[in-house]
Amino acid sequence: MGGHSKGLDKLQEAVLLRIKARVDGQEHDYAVEANGRRPMVAAIVKEEMGGHSKGLDNPEEAGLLQYLKARADGHGHDYAVEAKGRRAFLTAIVNCQGEGKSYIMENDHTSKILYEPLQGEEGNCNGEINSNDKVTPFAKAGFFSSMSFWWLNPLMKKGRKKIIEDEDIPQLRQADQARTCYLMYTEKMNKLKEKGSSNAPSMRSMIFSCHRKEILTSGVFALIKVITVSTGPLLLKAFIDVAEHKAAFAYEGYALTMALFLAKCLESLSERQWNFRTRLIGVQVRSMLSAAIYQKQLRLSNDAKMNHSPGEIVNYVTIDAYKLGEFPYWFHQIWTTCLQLCLALFVVYYSVGLATAGALAAIILTVLASSPLAKLQHKYQTKLMEQQDTRLKAITEALANMKVLKLYAWETHFKKVIEVTRKEELRSLSIVQFQRGCQMILFWSSPIIVSVVTFWSCYILGIPLYASNVFTFLASLRIVQEPVRLIPDVATVFIEAKVSLDRITKFLEAPELQNKHTRQKGNDPELDLSVFIRCAEISWDTDPSKKATLRRINLAVKPGAKVAICGEVGSGKSTLLAAVLGEAPRVNGIVHVHGEVAYVSQTAWIQTGTIRENILFGSTKDQIRYQEVLKRCSLLKDIDLLPFGDLTEIGERGVNLSGGQKQRVQLARALYRNADIYLLDDPFSAVDAHTATSLFNVTIPSLSEYVMEALSEKTILLVTHQVDFLPAFNSILLMSAGEILQAATYDELVASCQEFRELVDAHKDTVGSERSRGYASGKTTSGVSKEAIQKTCIRKQQTEASGDQLIKKEERETGDTGLKPYMQYLSHRKGFLFCFLTVCLHFLFVVGQLIQNYFLAADIQNPYVSKVELFTIYSVIGLILAVFLLSRSFCLVRLGCDASDSISSTLLNSLFRAPMSFYDSTPLGRILSRVSSDLNTVDLDVAFKLAVSLGSTLNAYTSLGILAILTWPVLFLIIPMVYLCIVVQRYYFSTAKELIRISGTTKSSVVNHLAESIAGAMTIRAFGEEDRFFSHSLDLIDANASPYFHSFSANEWLIQCLEIPCAIVLSASALAMTLLPLGASTSGFVGMALSYGLSLNVFLIISVQYQCFRAESIISVERLEQYMHLPSEAPEIIESSRPPSNWPTVGKVEICCLKVRYQHNAPLVLRGISCVIEGGHKIGIVGRTGSGKTTLISTLFRLVEPTEGKIIIDGLDISTIGLHDLRAQVGIIPQDPTLFRGSVRYNLDPLSEHTDLQIWEVLEKCQLQEAIQQKDEGLNAKVAQDGSNWSMGQRQLFCLGRALLKRSRILVLDEATASIDNSTDAILQKTIRTEFSDCTVITVAHRIPTVMDCTKVLAITDGKLAEYDEPLNLMNKEGSLFGQLVMEYWSRSTNIGAS
Repeated sequence: MGGHSKGLDKLQEAVLLRIKARVDGQEHDYAVEANGRRPMVAAIVKEEMGGHSKGLDNPEEAGLLQYLKARADGHGHDYAVEAKGRRAFLTAIVNCQGEGKSYIMENDHTSKILYEPLQGEEGNCNGEINSNDKVTPFAKAGFFSSMSFWWLNPLMKKGRKKIIEDEDIPQLRQADQARTCYLMYTEKMNKLKEKGSSNAPSMRSMIFSCHRKEILTSGVFALIKVITVSTGPLLLKAFIDVAEHKAAFAYEGYALTMALFLAKCLESLSERQWNFRTRLIGVQVRSMLSAAIYQKQLRLSNDAKMNHSPGEIVNYVTIDAYKLGEFPYWFHQIWTTCLQLCLALFVVYYSVGLATAGALAAIILTVLASSPLAKLQHKYQTKLMEQQDTRLKAITEALANMKVLKLYAWETHFKKVIEVTRKEELRSLSIVQFQRGCQMILFWSSPIIVSVVTFWSCYILGIPLYASNVFTFLASLRIVQEPVRLIPDVATVFIEAKVSLDRITKFLEAPELQNKHTRQKGNDPELDLSVFIRCAEISWDTDPSKKATLRRINLAVKPGAKVAICGEVGSGKSTLLAAVLGEAPRVNGIVHVHGEVAYVSQTAWIQTGTIRENILFGSTKDQIRYQEVLKRCSLLKDIDLLPFGDLTEIGERGVNLSGGQKQRVQLARALYRNADIYLLDDPFSAVDAHTATSLFNVTIPSLSEYVMEALSEKTILLVTHQVDFLPAFNSILLMSAGEILQAATYDELVASCQEFRELVDAHKDTVGSERSRGYASGKTTSGVSKEAIQKTCIRKQQTEASGDQLIKKEERETGDTGLKPYMQYLSHRKGFLFCFLTVCLHFLFVVGQLIQNYFLAADIQNPYVSKVELFTIYSVIGLILAVFLLSRSFCLVRLGCDASDSISSTLLNSLFRAPMSFYDSTPLGRILSRVSSDLNTVDLDVAFKLAVSLGSTLNAYTSLGILAILTWPVLFLIIPMVYLCIVVQRYYFSTAKELIRISGTTKSSVVNHLAESIAGAMTIRAFGEEDRFFSHSLDLIDANASPYFHSFSANEWLIQCLEIPCAIVLSASALAMTLLPLGASTSGFVGMALSYGLSLNVFLIISVQYQCFRAESIISVERLEQYMHLPSEAPEIIESSRPPSNWPTVGKVEICCLKVRYQHNAPLVLRGISCVIEGGHKIGIVGRTGSGKTTLISTLFRLVEPTEGKIIIDGLDISTIGLHDLRAQVGIIPQDPTLFRGSVRYNLDPLSEHTDLQIWEVLEKCQLQEAIQQKDEGLNAKVAQDGSNWSMGQRQLFCLGRALLKRSRILVLDEATASIDNSTDAILQKTIRTEFSDCTVITVAHRIPTVMDCTKVLAITDGKLAEYDEPLNLMNKEGSLFGQLVMEYWSRSTNIGAS
């Protein structure tokens, strides 16, 4: 191994040198190397069901190594290796270069893979940390390869042969990886904090100190470039002298040609390195900021979350961090432009003497004129970014809750809200673009103004003008005009970077959670308590003057204790668990937690990924334990029925699972963790009686011998509304109005506490009706076996075919799409017209410049043309050119703003009209990356980059044309060079376009992971998985940075390839003009030709760079176009088939042979259901979790269209009317209660159709009046994003309030009372019976009492109608599914009945 080895977890004395593995069915022996510059070997070995058993030396002692990076036969390979065993740990052998030592690092139980040098050790100086050969060749490139970009050739060749995929792109060096950049950032921060500085270190100085060396190195290259460029005009003067036969020595022409060639080559090499190195700094800055933002959101306090919505945090990464990543590229442009101007002024002084004062005055006036424009642009850029945040906040909320918007028929309203914010944003955008246009006019016309002022100054001062000094002066202006023209871009980038840096800094300085330190891993032997709380106040509000959420909390929970927490809605039960987790921001007292915590949230948080990944949650898979957990959580049947078993991809937020399945996956995640303390926040509310019983049984060991071993020693705190479970607990906390009323055993509470007795009595009233009592006593067995009941599970997996997962790989265009994306962009509004006018006006500008310079070259030494006449004509042409520039800028701004407006409008319409199947199979991050960064690129960049690339290309070819006309022999060089340019560009684009596209798709992954992590931050923190999620985020950031790195490297490679031929053409032209006896080679024309020729490479560089920028930005148009023409739902309104305004009048629903599948070729989910629901009837829909109940409701609202059959309401086939007409007339209280950011009034009545009095009446009926009256703002009380400042029960009451306001003839309750206590449930059921007495009410319920007083019960099994009759008839029917469900529910409640 080339070093010494240290012990592995005290189990082994030496590192395993060889690992036997079975790969592709054959056994291999791989040598694991850790020598030289590949210092780390880490291995993860996982055991799979049904997999092959592989030999691993001494598996019981060594444990399971967790991911093998092995090097065999001189080639790097990654092998997944499986082995037997129960224990797992991670080893890393780190061999620091030059030290010859191997170190072994152990990681914790979460088996995180962090490729970091050991603390106190320096990493490899070249940045190679892993042994994978896929690290970019740049990591090992020598001096010549680095300067010439030859290290990129293998990737360019591969891109020419095939379409580049993600796996073809090499990884970044360690020095450029997000992990390294973030570690450097935190190290600098810690050093500054240790110095005890009273002021927080500025982010600007922090970034500079982290990259000081790289910035200075790139600055040296920038300086070399400026100096070499400034020698051009002096060489031009010398060439004119040679042409006029004033050579200083023989063969001066040849010497000058060689000097010019060398100067141009040095200029090219230095500028390429300047650009490359600053862009590399940009990648590091971007990665560092993205990592810092991700880490910060995991620690963000509740108060800070109110100020930084998920949409804003996504914006900080996708827009702000990326803008700051662009800034280093432009940084040196600020001082190099000033230096270049100063050097140019020296040359001008050398040429025209005191007339330089006029030129200097013109330049100063130009800069002064641009100053107020820059200030205005900063103001409006800040405003624009804030408006982008507002829009993204609104669109994120709407997209995340699209199902609810469609059910309520609110999507049109929410779309209008977004359109209003977008309209304001476009207003600011047009001002910002107009200011950019004005700056463009100013700086593009500045060379004309300067030359006119200088010539008139020469005339007034009597300074003689000849071809040599005039064209030396003009050459200086031409060379400096491109950097000067870029000043508006530099100013824009500078302003955008400052705004973005301020926004990110504000976020990174936001308050963090302060109470995490109260949790302690491992039990303290001196304390015999798992949870200890002694607090006067616990509150979500940090303001001490505000009323606390919890008061006078004294709680001591011993290890192994089982504590239930119950109480009415809003009494503070979930807040108590949050305090235990350290989530409550204001804790006035002590909270101590001893031991590892597992947490199940009230709202299920499911990641995009497989069921297995969601359950393991970073732990190593132990097959036996894993199977036990699946069994305990009643998931075995569900997994058996899924096409990919536990490897089935779950959609974002678990969209393809039922509510009950999501909760069971959550519970399985907690049980698998094998923690010390279990915090369960009402996890059984969304599952049916049978499943809840089995879950409850497996959770509480005293009720089942089966799990005694697993959880008998565990501490459990369970928040529940289900009184059935309470007798099994050691202690019950009864909470009311933020206080613990009493804590005792079930029997003691029943005997001594009136409030608790009321709670139990409410349960008895709902459960113990005479019908259910009689049935339970009369029927003790059922003819339906448990196995038969379990067969009612139905697959709800939405797959296109048996081989497809729900979440598809993100699509992207491939290959050369030609002009297609440009045509798509220009097809919006009058895009073609404005683009045509922009190009024509620029062409006239270029031709005008040619005429101006030709006139000057021809007549500068003509004695028959007076200087006044010459300068007057020159000035008039200059004025006309300024008019062309003004018109061009106007057309350009119109082109950009009109296209942005049209694209965003089309995109918004497409997204809001897309069917739910699109949202089920598309992660939110993919959509957000398009509506944030891609739309931002279209807003700010596409039009300008399109115009500048066309303009600079025209300039470059004009320069070539001038050289060709004035020195025709050079055509023999120019024609091959133009051909070479085209060939090399095509070669470049075949790779570069794919790199840019992959950069776009990988950015979606970064956004998706960030959005998911924001939503699940509380669960991630509870399980202590912050490091693993952060590590995964770093990997995604690197995966996004790598294609971008190789993309801009390819850009520099291309320019390097083109600049050397340019230098050859220019040198040959100069030599030809000075030495060959060409008729046109008067000194004036030589001066004109060389003044164009010297700026040829400048124009070419700008042209190629902006073509690359344009190609990069047009990818955003491609990506937006993918979502601008999505398949649409049925029309919202069909004018020819609108129902009467009072429809439905009766509420009769006829379901005729209804068959439903989610996608073509997928299995049927509903299999021919037929029944009639009479108007005014109360119908209960029952069935096992996943049996198709929610699908039936979705079909009623046409979220899913029937495959066969139809639904008729009051004689009207619902498939014949518009979706809005249907959904607006049918009320629903959905399964997942959803609130929106805004006020209480807005959440109840977003369309403003009701008075305050009506709203207060509804609030009283749904038990919310008191809670809202306690708020100072009343109906204007704040509701946070997702309603996070209201309890789950209160959110469901809000949904009931909406239904009461809507007063529909048909009301659907989709498990609507699952998260509220029995007594509130009883009041609500009474309210619904009273308020909707004459309406048809369809109730999907897991609580059997909710459907006991229904007119009829509809039982579904396996997507078929099992039975449909009155509840009493079904209970007396032998083998009834409903009877079985009632008996299961009643059997849970007999304990309470007996007591």
